[in-house]
Amino acid sequence: MNICLLNDSFPPVIDGVANVVMNYGSVLVNDLGANVVVGTPKYPDAGYDGYPYEVVPYPSFDTTEFVKGYRTGYPLSIREIARMTEFQPDIIHTHCPAVSTMIARILRKETGAPVVFTYHTKFDVDIARAVGNGFLKKETIKTMVSSIEACDEVWVVSHGAGENLKSLGFNGDYRVMSNGVDFPKGRVPEEIVKQVTKNFDLPDGIPVFMFVGRLMKYKGLPIIADAMKVLSENGVDFRMVFVGGGADAGEMQDLIKEYGIALDVYSDGNPEHFKGSAGHSGKVIFTGPEHDREKLRAWNTRADLFLFPSVYDTNGIVVREAAACGLASVLIKDSCAAEGITDGRNGYLIDENAGSMAKLLMNVSGDLNALRETGQRAMDEIYISWTDSVKMAYERYGELHELAQSGVFGHRKHQSLEYLINTTAAILNGTQKVFVDIPREIYGGMRENFEEFHENVHNLMKEDDK
Repeated sequence: MNICLLNDSFPPVIDGVANVVMNYGSVLVNDLGANVVVGTPKYPDAGYDGYPYEVVPYPSFDTTEFVKGYRTGYPLSIREIARMTEFQPDIIHTHCPAVSTMIARILRKETGAPVVFTYHTKFDVDIARAVGNGFLKKETIKTMVSSIEACDEVWVVSHGAGENLKSLGFNGDYRVMSNGVDFPKGRVPEEIVKQVTKNFDLPDGIPVFMFVGRLMKYKGLPIIADAMKVLSENGVDFRMVFVGGGADAGEMQDLIKEYGIALDVYSDGNPEHFKGSAGHSGKVIFTGPEHDREKLRAWNTRADLFLFPSVYDTNGIVVREAAACGLASVLIKDSCAAEGITDGRNGYLIDENAGSMAKLLMNVSGDLNALRETGQRAMDEIYISWTDSVKMAYERYGELHELAQSGVFGHRKHQSLEYLINTTAAILNGTQKVFVDIPREIYGGMRENFEEFHENVHNLMKEDDK
């Protein structure tokens, strides 16, 4: 099968969904023999060679200040859309409800291939961070939900994610398709763990807690910091390791300092680039980002408990990565990340507050062997590999392709230029409604640009007719 994957993030930007797309592409090509093309916004000076599939980077504009490091793709990239159309996809799978899904719908009109959408993250939270909680958020969510409902099938990564999507106004059906992890099942050999962590102050017998991911407060980081304060005030010795970078890293480090807890900060995970107090003896350690997957496996093997008090994440791949290495997690009751977790058996469930976390950590820290046994059950019971996950997706792709061939979805092919014009008009009409507070001259300029684009495209079509 020919599979077109679309997402608004891809290396050099690394986030959870970019990781999903890369693993989908690799497994589809290397394990299942599919042909894959990936469409994504282009980043300046980024290289897109060396993947086992073709990457089609389309033009983008700089919104990194507005949306925390992300560029926004231009949905009317005719040359790139034509390239993906020539690929003749059997399935179009979009992983973001914004530009990627707009392009997916254009490709569907051109090729007749069905569109699958996967709901990975609570995008209403990200929208609120970008534009606030007012009218603009409401209208943007409405637009994105409408775009999702226009897809042929909607997948979610957990039941909780599906219910969150319903809460935003989605009226369709969804299918749960769990993400996998690219870590193999099993703990890293002790000698490798010691080599990776040798320059960090991690005494034997002292519990090591860990968080891996983007350092954003909405992932529950203040709960962790406040729990560490309670442990310190009660004389509990521990090490708390934060692996990752993010917009709120500095604020969290300042909070730890304010609490009077010894802090070690590394700029990039390299102990030679230490930026904290002399002696490297902090109870809380910020390693910086770590992109080496084997080193991350070593950290997961070294830690005694993974702390992930996030109610934002819809699946929590990092929880499954920890389980792959025999590391159990502490999660919020009824959160999406806690699906499949039985408290005290293959993980631990707490209320969404620091007191609940601190109480649990004080109760379990005295028996590290019991934590190891819980981690082993997590490995046995909640681990799923990317190979198994993508195989299930590929089977469903085949079913959807057959349905499309039988005419169930009722799509017809359109001339792409004609459809681009109509889509652009609809987008601009929506823009006028959504951005009601933008200066009139800005909207007027947008309209003039569109009218010029409209005229130029029609002239090109006339030349084609000749």
